[in-house]
Amino acid sequence: MPKMKTNSGAKKRFALTGTGKIKRKHAYKSHILTKKTKKQKRNLTHIGLVDRVNVSQVKELLGLK
Repeated sequence: MPKMKTNSGAKKRFALTGTGKIKRKHAYKSHILTKKTKKQKRNLTHIGLVDRVNVSQVKELLGLK
């Protein structure tokens, strides 16, 4: 049976923590930043974790399942 391929889009967007959780970045931080407040942009900077509902889907894309 052939090897599972990692989804190349997912490997650029997600990273594993040491405890096995999946880190992600916030959306809406790449462009059109002039109309967003400083507070909005600052809060989008922080790294988030993938919600438990989506963990299995992301792990499958990363080839961890």
